[in-house]
Amino acid sequence: MIAALEHFAPHHRELRQRLIRCFLAMGVTTVIAYLFIDELAGFCMQPLFHAYPDLQRLVYTKLTEAFISYLKLSFMVGLLFSSPVILYQLWMFVAPGLLDHERRIARQVIIWATMLFVAGGLFAYFVVLPRTLIFFMSYAGDNLQPMPKLGLYLTFVARMVMAFGIAFEIPFLMVMADRTGLVPRQHFKAKRKYFYLAIVVLSFLLTAGDPTATVLLAFPLFGLYEAGIMAGRVFGKNRKTKK
Repeated sequence: MIAALEHFAPHHRELRQRLIRCFLAMGVTTVIAYLFIDELAGFCMQPLFHAYPDLQRLVYTKLTEAFISYLKLSFMVGLLFSSPVILYQLWMFVAPGLLDHERRIARQVIIWATMLFVAGGLFAYFVVLPRTLIFFMSYAGDNLQPMPKLGLYLTFVARMVMAFGIAFEIPFLMVMADRTGLVPRQHFKAKRKYFYLAIVVLSFLLTAGDPTATVLLAFPLFGLYEAGIMAGRVFGKNRKTKK
């Protein structure tokens, strides 16, 4: 037992050092983000102001709401910009114990997963979010005056970006499941209707039960699912050819 602990001690020290570096990176980027919080908050609010030009500002009804909302936004931005450092530290910790082909696979997983998540977030902010806000703000009129709350609005934006960032991982995960033999691509075609039902449920949960947002998320997910089937067919053929 003592010998095992002594053997693990260097790894424990290395893990602690890398975790400290990750937390330091998150702390530094979060502080920097908070220094530019007005610009970041304004960037998040722009789609709403474009959707309803008569709206000049958001409101907050609790004394601590603006402060807490800005902290959350700073932390999320800090986590986003520190993620390369975190992924690098994770990679440097696990890479020495991997074989050459395992390192190549892990490197591809990290790169593609990151790129797809960023693509999903950008798609949500520049494509889905403006159209969603235009629809929601269309109910405003002589009898209805919109007064969005800062905290709830920022939460809505963050949830939308995170939901689409995760959703864009679907084709990649399907291809990886096929390449590793975990789930063959024929299974995705045969069980399409069950996966579609799961997508609807997932969209409902990710959008906190909002019907309109659920539809706006579910239909792109259907397209991504079909794209995953097509990608699996293409990469599957390449793999067979190599054999």
